[in-house]
Amino acid sequence: MAFKFENLKVWQRAIDLSGEIYQLTESFPKKEMFVLTSQMQRAADSIALNIAEGSTGRTNAEFRRFLAIALGSAIEVVCCLHIGKKRMLITEERFEYFYQFLTELVKSIQALRNSVK
Repeated sequence: MAFKFENLKVWQRAIDLSGEIYQLTESFPKKEMFVLTSQMQRAADSIALNIAEGSTGRTNAEFRRFLAIALGSAIEVVCCLHIGKKRMLITEERFEYFYQFLTELVKSIQALRNSVK
């Protein structure tokens, strides 16, 4: 792979999440298209985008800052999951699946951020 971020497992998992969130939100009603659907998709995409941007040609301090932004985006997706569940757009089973996925992803991003000095 040509770019450093492509070898990062945390980035690969973030890309997986992005695709799965896209599929999840495809089932949301049309009235949510410019509200929760868009917000969830953009936040999920932002995780991978910030990991990638921060990892390439940046100082360690800048990379840590981009990882912090990725963490914030991951937490935003968690909040969107709660909203979707509250609006009865996401089943309990799907909520639990994504909640666990994001819990693991957040831990991985935090571990990477802590390892970058």
